[in-house]
Amino acid sequence: MTPLLLPAIAATLLVTLGYSALCAASPFGNCRRCRGLGFALKNDRHGNPKRGRICRRCHGAGKRIRIGRHLYNLAHATWRSGTR
Repeated sequence: MTPLLLPAIAATLLVTLGYSALCAASPFGNCRRCRGLGFALKNDRHGNPKRGRICRRCHGAGKRIRIGRHLYNLAHATWRSGTR
């Protein structure tokens, strides 16, 4: 192996394990569209922020499932249905 390949593999493994731990500890993250508020912020005519419409992406929950957790859920459902 080349001397540059080993640190790259170690860094990739560290990032992957870190993301897996994050998905296990906190499977839901903030919605990217409303930033976790559940609604859009609008300004009234005086410039003060006020509550806008409910977010269409998260339906007002303010949370979304992480990609890694979604993939885990799919793999686990496939495994579960295959072992029955």
